[in-house]
Amino acid sequence: MSRRTRRPQPARPTPASCPCGLPAAYDDCCGRLHRGQARATTAEQLMRSRYSAFAVGDEAYLLRSWHPTTRPSGAGPDPGLRWVRLEILGTTEGSAFHTTGTVEFRAHYTEGGRTGSLHENSRFVRHEGDWVYLDGVTGD
Repeated sequence: MSRRTRRPQPARPTPASCPCGLPAAYDDCCGRLHRGQARATTAEQLMRSRYSAFAVGDEAYLLRSWHPTTRPSGAGPDPGLRWVRLEILGTTEGSAFHTTGTVEFRAHYTEGGRTGSLHENSRFVRHEGDWVYLDGVTGD
């Protein structure tokens, strides 16, 4: 009987600028949150970091930042999808002084040579002191 071993995955290229759209280097912006060196202080910051996690393929961060009652078993990246731009359309609450917040956004992507976008109004809550994604309503 042979044992299957997991092949090492190639290192993901680290983008120079942060995919979240803020004028900062990835390592100094969302990369700090992905590596666990910082925590999101607002719902919007968590939203931006989750978008960046989708853009760089960081499934572990996506799952860590998802509320345990709504977290799926996996959130693996779609290899045919490339996230290209994030627009924050509005926020409610979600500051350091709140326990809930919403972020409305439009995430632009390309897939198979076609462009598209995802419009969502996401709900965030504090769980054990940290901001986490609860759920969202998509549509245009």
